[in-house]
Amino acid sequence: MPHDPRLGRVLLVGAGPGAADLLTVRAARAVEQAQALLYDALIPQEILDLAPANCLKIQTGKRAGRTSMAQTTINRLMVRLARRGLDVVRLKGGDPSVFGRVGEEMAALQAAGIEAQVIPGVTAAAAAAAQFGFPLTHRGQARRVVLTTARLDQGSLAEDWRAAADPEATLAIYMGGAAAGAIRDRLLAAGRPATTPVLAVENAGRPNARLFTGVLASLAEMAPSDLDGPVLIVVGEVAAQAATKRPEMLTELAS
Repeated sequence: MPHDPRLGRVLLVGAGPGAADLLTVRAARAVEQAQALLYDALIPQEILDLAPANCLKIQTGKRAGRTSMAQTTINRLMVRLARRGLDVVRLKGGDPSVFGRVGEEMAALQAAGIEAQVIPGVTAAAAAAAQFGFPLTHRGQARRVVLTTARLDQGSLAEDWRAAADPEATLAIYMGGAAAGAIRDRLLAAGRPATTPVLAVENAGRPNARLFTGVLASLAEMAPSDLDGPVLIVVGEVAAQAATKRPEMLTELAS
């Protein structure tokens, strides 16, 4: 279907883990040229400030475990703004294709005849690995990486985690802070040794990131209970290579 020149377009843009200097050049240009900006709750002000002064900015409030705008509402809003002739940037934390519902949004836009493109971003697992000096794959230790989320259903992990028992897989678990105990229990039941190295990173990629390290058996007790930012949990032998620093020193490490 040819694009109607009277319509705007929608760019589904990855903002990366939150630090403005981890935006891709293409992503930064998209924000700088946006006429309407729909952004997730974790997008920092320094990235929002890149948008033009007359840009319409709407927070969609997408954050795990908290009240947010319904996905169907976001879809309708993108279509409505584009039909008004505005160029819309849908700004998402991390990479849009990694737990970013990009497939649902792209399908809604295509069904409405709206031109849409995806601009990738740095995902949290890659940001954490770079920031704290550990690989996601490593010869002789990790041949593959599994990205998953810690979605709870009545207190239990909803997904089938049998694949997580693979000793040659690095398991990167997004939004895992509240489910640390359930993750530990499920992985032990699946056959992962209790001594498997693990780490947790709060606010991966940002200057205020905090790193906590340990082994699978102590995962639930490893991090303090006051974590407020998004938490990524990494399970696997590569976690032992993380550059360990006391939490209060990590601003220096990330700067």
